[in-house]
This record gives sequence, C-alpha cells and structure tokens, in this order.
Amino acid sequence: MDEEIEILNNQSSEELYERQVIKTDKGQEPYRIDKFLMNRVEGATRNKIQQAIEAGMVTVDGHTVKSNFKVKGNQEIIVFTTNHPDTSEVVPEQMDIQNLLMYEDDALMVINKPAGMVVHPGSGNYSGTLLNGVAWYLKQQIPTLDESILPRFGLVHRIDKNTSGLLLMAKDGKAAIHLSKQFFHHTIQRKYIALVWGDIEQDEGTIAAHVGRNQRFRKLFEAYPEGEHGKDAVTHYKVLERFNYVTLVECILETGRTHQIRVHMKHIGHTLFNDSHYGGDKILKGTIFSKYKQFVDNCFEVCPRQALHAKTLGFKHPQTEEDLFFEAPLPPDLKQVIDKWRGYVKNRID
Repeated sequence: MDEEIEILNNQSSEELYERQVIKTDKGQEPYRIDKFLMNRVEGATRNKIQQAIEAGMVTVDGHTVKSNFKVKGNQEIIVFTTNHPDTSEVVPEQMDIQNLLMYEDDALMVINKPAGMVVHPGSGNYSGTLLNGVAWYLKQQIPTLDESILPRFGLVHRIDKNTSGLLLMAKDGKAAIHLSKQFFHHTIQRKYIALVWGDIEQDEGTIAAHVGRNQRFRKLFEAYPEGEHGKDAVTHYKVLERFNYVTLVECILETGRTHQIRVHMKHIGHTLFNDSHYGGDKILKGTIFSKYKQFVDNCFEVCPRQALHAKTLGFKHPQTEEDLFFEAPLPPDLKQVIDKWRGYVKNRID
C-alpha cells in the first residue's frame, strides 16, 4: 500500500500536540477506521483508538468520524496525540482555580497563571501543578469525569513555570482539535511583555532564528540562526519604554517554541531581566558600583523570576467561530520592578 505518514512533532514547542497525517492509497478498500489505525499508529490499541475517535481527536478529510466509519481511497486521516508522556496520569488536587479564571464556557477555559506555578505534571513535579487543580475543579462540575482523559486534550499550549499570564485550555476533544489547528497555523494572537537587559538599538524588529535544545545542556535551549538545528521560530518585538540599562518590550509570537522569547532576546544580546537559566540574574548592563548593585539586587528580590508576562491572547471560539480576545494586567512583582527602574532613571535625570 502506498501510504504517506507525516509527523509534526512539537517537542521543542509550547504546543503540546503531535499530529500524524495518513494519506490512504487510491486503491484502499473500505475498512473500519479503528481497525485501520491500529495497524498504523505505533503502540495503539483498539480501545485507545476508539477513545481518541470519541474525543474528536481523529479526523478524515477535516471531519470528525465515528469508530465504525469506513476509510476509502484518497483520504487524509489526521490523528492528534499529546506528545508529553509525563502527563499520562493526573491526580485531582484541590486548588483555588476559580480565582485564576478569566473566562470559561462549555468548550474552554482561559486562565491567568501566576509565576511559580508549573503547568503540568512532569519530572520532579507530579503534584501541585495547574493541571492537578483543573482536574479537581472540573470534577466538581462533572463528578463522573475521568480525569485521566484530561492530558489527552486539556492543554493545547503551555507557558514556563516562572512566566505569568494567559493560558488556554480545552474542555473537550473537539475544542482541543480546533484550538490546536489555530496554533499549528499560527493564527493565535499572543503578546508578551518583557523587561530585558540593555538599551535595544531599534524601536522595533523581528528575530528569526531556529530554536532547539542546547547540544551540551539539555535543559537549555539555543538560537540557531543558520537553521541547522531546532525548529523555525519568529518573534516580533517593539520597544515600549527605555530605562538606559534595561528596556521594556512587547513581543509578538508567530511560532510557539519552548523558551522562544527568552532564547531570542538573549540571541540579540538582550537577555531577560533576572532569567537565571540564561544568565539574566547578573548585572549585564551598567556599573558594578555598590549603589547600583544594591538597586539591581533589590529589583531581583522584588521580581524573583524572569520578567516575562503573557499579556494578551486572541483566538476563534471552537464552537461559535467568534473572535475572542483577553488581556491580563501586569502582576504586582513585574509592575513594581518596572516602577523601580522608571524611578531610578528619573532620579538620575533630575
């Protein structure tokens, strides 16, 4: 059988879905889709395939189907699966999720995540994550909900533990597929606010450099401008305010690679303020004299994490196709450190 399989693997990406595309041969005889996929999806059982179909995570020529649907020739089958194995089990834990909600309906949730909260269970963080709290929250709404299905469609993207701001979650499989497609096609609108070291020369610009894992230190990511490694990544930036030694910028993502803004800004010589992973927790611009050093140390204490906030999120509603837009105000720590730099510059001028 002549069959093409394409894997769009986003393991170095904020998006949490993997898409497997199967194009059937023109001579394909009618065959039940659940049985057909058992032979073509690695590690799949008929039960898992049927659950995925029921959750709306399998489409044929762009349409969801039932398990008894019969595939034919010249059809395109897309199977969505989570690419994060650590999220295979989620234990519900009581948390005050409601206070983090900016919006909720039957299809989705928009959450304003605080800095310091891990999004999903993983190595070293099997409890206390946002997803643990969401599982508990949804169980209160639907007592019969099987929380083990949450990882299969709940998260359609993620933000770092120490990044604050907006996060989008689907509440059913069909919504997840719709939202995931928007991420795949780069139609999701996202703006971030970042405080970075140095005085950026241009008022606005675009950074285009692949982002991939560092070849020596696997927990870090690196920019690869020649594109010989990693995945394509594009970040647009605009200067909002200058403080001589640091700059407040707005970043718009075209792509959603892990640590993209942090890596891209470091790549152009403007590491995020207090980003300990990438060296921003040291004085990178300015003097090392005691008064200035004390001021910077005080700023680090006020904002003890990378100064990055996911401020806006825009997308089409998966059921109504309505354009939705949300904006999360700057959290107190980021607002305070910006005010401190503003005051510092003003006092020096005066």
